[in-house]
Amino acid sequence: MPATPITLARATPSPSAADQVYEALHRAIITGQLKDGEPLRQEELARQLHTSRIPVREALNRLEQHGLVQIKRFHGYTVAGHSRAEVEELCRLRALLEGELILNAVPRLGAEALADAKRRCQAFSKEADPVRWGELNRDFHRALYAEAGMPHHLQAAVAALDRTERYLVDQLQLTDGRAQARAEHLAILEACAAGDAKAAARLTRQHILGACERFSAYMQAQEVHAIKPKRRAHKP
Repeated sequence: MPATPITLARATPSPSAADQVYEALHRAIITGQLKDGEPLRQEELARQLHTSRIPVREALNRLEQHGLVQIKRFHGYTVAGHSRAEVEELCRLRALLEGELILNAVPRLGAEALADAKRRCQAFSKEADPVRWGELNRDFHRALYAEAGMPHHLQAAVAALDRTERYLVDQLQLTDGRAQARAEHLAILEACAAGDAKAAARLTRQHILGACERFSAYMQAQEVHAIKPKRRAHKP
């Protein structure tokens, strides 16, 4: 049973019940409400969501396909965790995909799309709740990528973001990286507004890889601290 009850809209018995459960669990995982390794018991989830086990099972199967949950023999479903090396690889993949997306999107960005991206950029800058940072960051980037006309790239980029978002939001909180993220968002937006696709792509790649480097450095420091041997008391 999750340590903290998931905050969800009531799922109703309908053909879309599995979609509602999927969206609720998806959000709980990527925002960190459900932690790595946390058990996901179908009976308890069905009780919380006021639905049967069938839509819960369907939702968990979809989440497993997206790499967000895993199933182990005798243990059932748990939230999937990723190592530091896996997060770094996924960030490199994101940098490649999102660089291409924005490179192709910039020539197609009109005034309405840029205004929408600006609103989302401002929303991220003003938001004080860390739980919302990942969602608002995603909204800003997707507002720029939507015009690229590359649905397969976008789908793959979103899948990679799903797997890394909770770690990078932790980085924003633990390393005070939000001010830098705000500045980088503004620089990307300015390049898009100027119609400079190459600069926007370069800044986007730097934005993603820089956040990954800060996360990796923080995690490495934590790992070193965890394994550092304690000094034995000197005996006279």
